[in-house]
Amino acid sequence: MRSAGSSRRPPVAAAAEGAVTAVVAGALAASVGTLIGLTWPAAVVGGLNGAVSGARGTYAWKRPSGWLAALLDSTWSLPMTAVALVAHAAAFVSPGRGRFVAALSRRLNRHVYAGGFRLRPRFVITLGNTINRAGDNIATSDRRQRLVTDHEDVHVWQARWFGVLYPLLYVGWSVLGALVGVVVWATRRRADSLAQVIEACSYYLNPFEWWAYSRDGFWPPRRLVGEIGWRRPAVRAFSATTRAQGRGRAASPPVRR
Repeated sequence: MRSAGSSRRPPVAAAAEGAVTAVVAGALAASVGTLIGLTWPAAVVGGLNGAVSGARGTYAWKRPSGWLAALLDSTWSLPMTAVALVAHAAAFVSPGRGRFVAALSRRLNRHVYAGGFRLRPRFVITLGNTINRAGDNIATSDRRQRLVTDHEDVHVWQARWFGVLYPLLYVGWSVLGALVGVVVWATRRRADSLAQVIEACSYYLNPFEWWAYSRDGFWPPRRLVGEIGWRRPAVRAFSATTRAQGRGRAASPPVRR
């Protein structure tokens, strides 16, 4: 696994960065919350995220992406940052406190846990800037590491770019896609199970997932039932671009999931 620095930070440095980031992030969040009459709740969310991210050295302050990530997490994407705090809490109360993966988090603008919150077996879940269930073998598996750097990190930035619209668009597509899946199964795809068709329409064909799977070089996914939806990737895979360098991704051949 590519290291982004030592997993242990000097306590004084961690405390200082955590405090400064908490104050600045809390102030930014409060200014946004004031616009809708939620000054203090917003300040608490921004401050907590700043404290955790600063203490762990999550934001890449030496690169523009780090400043942008911190700004978006504290303003436009504040609702998703609040959800990320729930993911942190779920990880904290899980075995081993979620097993935080510092080498895939430090100065990489995200928090990665080997365990934590789970919706589906074997599936990683990203909520805001926090990735849960990266896997018990994340330290040794090139494929699991690339899943974090080339797929889940795309979701981290989707949440930032789309901000308050992200949960509405993602969940909205999932619900409507499930309804479309029922209609498609009833009229055209009875040879496939209802669950497979619903999964295809509500999850795999979700534009946010199409985007992330394409970046990971896994489009179309193996579990996507044939002849439903688009057959070509939404964008080029990171492995086919110069951006592959420095992302912590593995160079091993892809394995379909």
